[in-house]
Parts: sequence; C-alpha cells; structure tokens
Amino acid sequence: MRRLRNLLALAWLVLGLAVAPVFAQTQQQPLPKLTGRVNDLTGTLTAEQQATLEDKLAAFEARKGSQIVVLVVATTDPEDIVNYSYRVAHNWKLGRAKINDGALLIVAKNDRELRIEVGRGLEGALTDLTAHRIISDTIVPLFRQGDFYGGINAGLDQMIRIADGEPLPPPDLEWQGASEKNISHLVPFLFVAVFFGSVVLRSMFGRGLGALIAGVVSGGLVYFAGQSLFVALVAAVLAFLFALISGFSGGGMWSSYPRTGGWGGGFGSGSGGSWRGGSGSVGGGFRGGGGNFNGGGASGRW
Repeated sequence: MRRLRNLLALAWLVLGLAVAPVFAQTQQQPLPKLTGRVNDLTGTLTAEQQATLEDKLAAFEARKGSQIVVLVVATTDPEDIVNYSYRVAHNWKLGRAKINDGALLIVAKNDRELRIEVGRGLEGALTDLTAHRIISDTIVPLFRQGDFYGGINAGLDQMIRIADGEPLPPPDLEWQGASEKNISHLVPFLFVAVFFGSVVLRSMFGRGLGALIAGVVSGGLVYFAGQSLFVALVAAVLAFLFALISGFSGGGMWSSYPRTGGWGGGFGSGSGGSWRGGSGSVGGGFRGGGGNFNGGGASGRW
C-alpha cells in the first residue's frame, strides 16, 4: 500500500512538471511596435517585398474590411509562439471594433515556428483546421526551401481567399512533407512501441524512471512528427501513465523497484490554450480597432 501511494505521488509530480511551465512562465518579451501591416524585425524581407505585401494587405482591407498583419521575429523565447502571438494580436487590437475580424501571421525565424492567430470575427471562415492546412500545405514547403517571402506571400493569398469565402484547393500530397501529414496512422505503432518499449525500460531503470523515459521519448516522437509542443506534452504524460500503470501487475519480466537514484532533467516549456494575462506598450501610426482573440488559429514548424 505504501509503495502504491508513492507511485501515485510520483505520477502527480510528473503531471505537475508537465503543466507547471504553462502557469509559471513569468518572463515575457517586450511587445514590438505596430508600424504597418508588415513588420519584419529580422531583415528577412527586402524593402520591395515588404511594400508588395503591404499593398496586397491594404487593398484587401480596403475592399473587405478585415485586417491581416504579418510579424517576423527572430524568436519568441522565453515564451512559446502561442502565448506570444496571442499577446501581440490582442495588444495590437487587430481587426475592426466589435467585429474583431483581424488575423496575425507570425514567423519566429530562428525557432523555425510560425502561427496564424485568428480573431473571433474570422473564426467562422478561417477555422483552426483551415489555418493548419494553409501552414502545412502552402507556407511550410516554401520555408523549407528558404523562400520566406514566397511562403508568406502564398500564405496571405490563401488567408485572403478564405476571408473572401472561397474554399481552399484540395491538398497536394506530393507538395507536403511527410512530417506534416496527419499522424493518426502512427497511433497504433506508437501504442505498440510504448507497450513493448516500457517493458524494456522498466527492466533497465525500474518502473518509475522507466515510465518517465517512455513518456519523454513518446512526446519527442510526436513533437518531431510535426505536432505542437502541447500535443507532445499530452502524449508524453499519457505514455508515462500507461507505462507506469501497466507495470503494476508485477511478474518476472522486470523489477518493480528503481535501480537508479534520482531523476534526470525535466520538462521544457509548455504550450497550448489561450493566454489571458500580460500587457505591453505598442505604438506607431498604424493600429487596429478590434483585439478580441480567443486563441483560435494554428501553429506549425519547418
């Protein structure tokens, strides 16, 4: 009974380590100033490219009323891109007042991450699934070729098309990288790998540490398969709990006692969900009038 209580306490500890960074994150980047519809803080885009994108977005805004803004930064560290993009979109007040039909395309170049943040007024058309498709089918393949302007330009064209009520074309499977495809077909393989892998790991390191290693490896595989850090963390915790609980039956295949002392490392910063806190000063001559964002959108990596 005492051993069971210790294992349950251990499980709660790992769960706490997995979700604590989401709530304990206190350091934040200062918000950049909103100076126009295209804000490149990295020098990635030439002046001519910025002007072309600016004209495209200005014409769309004049015709449709909805507001799309681009932000290119080097990194969002120490924040994840979900929290950072929400803070930027909310404080820049993108979109029209009461309609809140703004959207932000943010690229964190050094992090190799990007996100489309969608205001409430556009969520009916630019859904999370649609935003994910634009990222994975259109932007990421061009980014992988080093064509940042081409990726941003093509992504904006798709966002404008959706806002105008046009459907996206069917996905081009040859255009997509394997890591960007849906990983649902990998779930059975991942389950089998966790089951048998946890047996080996528990026999080598004991139940607790072996289950933790199984969780970390599973989360890493999901993350590098192109999923968000939040999804990877969920997969890691579920794999840890499965590996831990499946070892309760005991038996001769592995020892139920830890064979090493201590716990190595920890979990990195988490992500997922919408973030409501924080503020920062923004400025410049260009400004939106909306700002009601509910965490809608999608993220991706290249």
